[in-house]
Amino acid sequence: MSPLPAPGGPSLPAPRADLAMREGYHSAQVGAEVRLNTNESPYPPPPEWQAELLAEMAGIAWNRYPERAARALREAIADLHGVRPGQVFAANGSNEVLQALCLAYGGPGRRALTFEPTYALHAHIAHLTGTAVVQAERAGDFRLDPAAAAAAVSGVRPAVTFLCSPNNPTGLVEDPETVEAVLRAGPGILVVDEAYGQFAATSALGLVGDATPLVVCRTFSKTWSLAALRLGYAVAPGEVVGMLERVALPYHLDAVKQAAGRLALRHRQAMEQRVAGLVAERERLVAAMAALPVRVWPSQANFVLFRPEGRAGLDVWKALVERSVLVRDTSSWPGLDGCLRVTVGTPAEDDRFLAALAEVLT
Repeated sequence: MSPLPAPGGPSLPAPRADLAMREGYHSAQVGAEVRLNTNESPYPPPPEWQAELLAEMAGIAWNRYPERAARALREAIADLHGVRPGQVFAANGSNEVLQALCLAYGGPGRRALTFEPTYALHAHIAHLTGTAVVQAERAGDFRLDPAAAAAAVSGVRPAVTFLCSPNNPTGLVEDPETVEAVLRAGPGILVVDEAYGQFAATSALGLVGDATPLVVCRTFSKTWSLAALRLGYAVAPGEVVGMLERVALPYHLDAVKQAAGRLALRHRQAMEQRVAGLVAERERLVAAMAALPVRVWPSQANFVLFRPEGRAGLDVWKALVERSVLVRDTSSWPGLDGCLRVTVGTPAEDDRFLAALAEVLT
């Protein structure tokens, strides 16, 4: 039997009242032979990387704390992007980077601005850090006009503005003019989340400088095929990196994670080959979907947003699951009524998805 508190004795305290309005961020994980719902890479990292990591792990002093500043990892990331190590902040996934930014620059009495529809964790993490969230809307085609974006920033005057490029879940890249317009308009930090940046033709990384209030976030989960590692980073002004280090927990990056990320960067050519292959497969997938009764939005990421015609999105999602194909149901997200999102998989996985979708719709 479970112990019962004595009458008048201690009881569990009430949590923060605002948490009752929040649900944890998650993607439905149901049994399916083809999983195309979480934008992971369908291919593993190179076997050479795994061998190198196992060899390096043999030399780790497990009884000692990891190197707190993660200098070697930050140096390798800085070398990749042509910046200084002092302009790099590494964390447990890009989500921890976003959390650190909200802790350092958001909080009670400050506001964050998002442009919906976009990555749901931007608003979710801001809320959890006590930051008020203002949600502006994109145009009907999900694009963001530079003048409209600048006007929203000028009106809201947020401490943190979030842009996602390519935008999740729409797959559209933010125009460089939009990024520059937001930078000119805003008094706060602009965070450009480039979790899918290597799949796109443009990046905001070239705008990062010590005098520019711009932070670009990247992750090892997608293009580096290391979603299980949970490693991400920010490229930012040195002063911003210093603030992020202040709010990070001590020794937050373990020794294995630091070594794994650093060694992965030695295999840049293999990463770029995987990315090129997925981009080609994305175009094949989009072309095949164009022959079906669905609306497909152009994408520069490793996923495709689409809306079935004549059928509710949730009904199509359930019918695909019945055929052991799992995609992401985004039909309840702001502005995405009836929409679904499919990750680009292997050619065999994508063929399975296309056959199932055609069967469901026709």
